[in-house]
Amino acid sequence: MKRSYRGVIMLCVVLFLNVVCTQYAVNHYFHQKYELVLIFAVLNIILFPIALSIYKKEGKSK
Repeated sequence: MKRSYRGVIMLCVVLFLNVVCTQYAVNHYFHQKYELVLIFAVLNIILFPIALSIYKKEGKSK
């Protein structure tokens, strides 16, 4: 299955942001800044369906 460069790059960016949000959430939890933990956790939850939709869209296009 052939993938487009645009889709792969978009997916990499979204997954990188997912990792960054997870790391910030863990870091702020360690420093007991729970408001920021909730913000980054919500961002993490929002980014996952975006990555999933990009993956499905790229899987259907040939």
